[in-house]
Amino acid sequence: MNKNYTINQLPEVASQIIDSASSKILLFYGEMGVGKTTLIKEIVKQLGVDDVVSSPTFSLVNEYESNEGERIYHFDFYRINDEEEALDMGVEEYFDSNNWCLIEWPENIKNLLPLKADKISLSVNEDGGRSLTVNQLSNNSTT
Repeated sequence: MNKNYTINQLPEVASQIIDSASSKILLFYGEMGVGKTTLIKEIVKQLGVDDVVSSPTFSLVNEYESNEGERIYHFDFYRINDEEEALDMGVEEYFDSNNWCLIEWPENIKNLLPLKADKISLSVNEDGGRSLTVNQLSNNSTT
């Protein structure tokens, strides 16, 4: 999926990502300030979470529960020092839980990523809008 969008179209974009996802592991790539957290907040909202969603920059993971009791994990690996830190927090157990895992800065744990995931690449357009590309991964490659 390739899409250009504005902030007003965020609900539609989030819905399309959820509906087209090949797995519950979503990897968000893009520069600082491109809108990864904003998009994740909308996805979490559409998954039925009423809580305030914030970036887990310092805690590495925030856990939410949907109205149906489904768990959603939001990871931010921007400040991680090495992959061992992610292993110590039990990241593999989260990935194997069959719950939604929304991951910012996955390139910082590239050797730990699940074999099956959806890669979402975000960029800023000249007009200030955003572009995204969604690719389904079937191996550990993130390129």
